[in-house]
Amino acid sequence: MTAPVSPSIQPAPLRAPLLALLIGLAAILGAWGFQIIGGYVPCKLCLQERLFYYAGLPLLLLAILLRRWMPRAARLLSLLAGLVFLAGVGLGGYHAGAEYDFWLGPSDCGGGVAPVTDAADLLSQMKNTRLVSCSEASVDLFGLSFAGWNVVASLAVALLALRGAFASEKAVL
Repeated sequence: MTAPVSPSIQPAPLRAPLLALLIGLAAILGAWGFQIIGGYVPCKLCLQERLFYYAGLPLLLLAILLRRWMPRAARLLSLLAGLVFLAGVGLGGYHAGAEYDFWLGPSDCGGGVAPVTDAADLLSQMKNTRLVSCSEASVDLFGLSFAGWNVVASLAVALLALRGAFASEKAVL
């Protein structure tokens, strides 16, 4: 016979993915906020790093929603989300390393203009286009660039998602 779990303490298979979802949502909403409200233009790698959130957060949400009725599927979804965010850690680490001059960033990073058919339109677009380099950090918050903070957030989300995938029903986070 197992000891009853207090209602105030949620088992890790639910609490860890829920915390992962909240951290991931805060991170992506923060990125959008800096872009939309703060006016920071994301580079190519910044936009690619967001793809991991767009893929991983719905997986975590499904894992949370299915936990009661399909616990194995929920664990699998949590595992997949953890792996997605671990891949995000890799890209974020590459990006942060390029910003800190540990290695070269991509040579094709820096923005561009939409296709045009008129030279005057091209000149107009070029005047209004702000090129953003993947190798230069636009902001330094407490010693880390946006890419560096993405590594921290993605790693936290990945570890919590994996904790939810591998925790037993009796375990408490």
